Amino acid sequence: MTATKGLEGVVAVTSGISSIIDGVLTYRGINIDSLAEHASFEEVLYLLWHGELPNRAQLDDLRTQLIENADIPAEMVTQIKSYPKSANPMAVLRSLVSALALYDDEAEDLSRDANFRKALRVTAKMPTLVTAFNHYRHGREYVKPKAGYTFAQNFLYMLNGQEPSSTAVEAIDKALVLHADHELNASTFASRVTTATLSDLYSAITTAIGTLKGPLHGGANEQVMVLLEEIGSIDRAEEVIKAKLAAKEKIMGFGHRVYKDGDPRAKHLQKMSKQLAELTENPTWYDMSTKVEQIVTGEKGLKPNVDFYSASVYTYLGIERDLFTPIFAISRVSGWTAHVLEQYDNNRLIRPRAEYVGHGNRPYVPLNERP
Repeated sequence: MTATKGLEGVVAVTSGISSIIDGVLTYRGINIDSLAEHASFEEVLYLLWHGELPNRAQLDDLRTQLIENADIPAEMVTQIKSYPKSANPMAVLRSLVSALALYDDEAEDLSRDANFRKALRVTAKMPTLVTAFNHYRHGREYVKPKAGYTFAQNFLYMLNGQEPSSTAVEAIDKALVLHADHELNASTFASRVTTATLSDLYSAITTAIGTLKGPLHGGANEQVMVLLEEIGSIDRAEEVIKAKLAAKEKIMGFGHRVYKDGDPRAKHLQKMSKQLAELTENPTWYDMSTKVEQIVTGEKGLKPNVDFYSASVYTYLGIERDLFTPIFAISRVSGWTAHVLEQYDNNRLIRPRAEYVGHGNRPYVPLNERP
């Protein structure tokens, strides 16, 4: 047996949910460009779960169910208030999703119908958990979800406590669509490994959140903003980036293991970043981003991935930097749950082997004979 570092190029499962073929990303066979331009997040959610786009009645029913299941138990609000206000929001989200299982009577029911209901509940509650903690750490009471709002509208309403603008809703909805699923990425694979043991859905999603938290996965968009803040102004971009490249530092938000000619999702967020820059009359973040892209692509041949322009989009919307990755999770839970459901339907324990590179056969040395 010979190890493949990082499992690169290894096909571990079969799946009908999303594909990346010749640099083209599809959800259930529909090109991401088409979905980003035309579909709402709820349509994508239904597509990932059921394999087809919803009709009007199915879409309305899904939106109703998401609202009806969006609020959280009072015990969860109390739990949030027991956390340190300085806690990492992803660590908080990981803990809260795990705790949701304690208040779900169907948590241990692995029947297909129960798993679909749990998938809907956890998806509906994710924005509420994120925004409730954010209000608490700023000394405010959490804002309950509002009936009649779309998923993106409700997230922004609960985050800010006021009616969101149509532009903000469009930006968040597009970001949710673009982040919803991405074949067998690290967090999705982690969720399927947990599911394959026949553990419960909440355990699988908790596993996925812990994996997404890492800066080489979901945390990359937050690190992009750290970089832009370090640069500060466009006239410093070349100096800072070239110094980092000379020091062989990784520039977050560039390159992708499965894309050789650029991430197809990036252009949609770049377009949205430019639009928001014009609307806010603050081109700083967008201009710096394009300058950094120009330098990194020119020097290293690397193109931006989905994380790069999402950072400036969220910043233009007034969203705090450490909430970028939780927003990623709010979207990606749609894909995680789709993969969990698929894994349950055709399960086999995921148990790879390791190439051993340690010592050969050695005798046991008694304690009194050891140096």
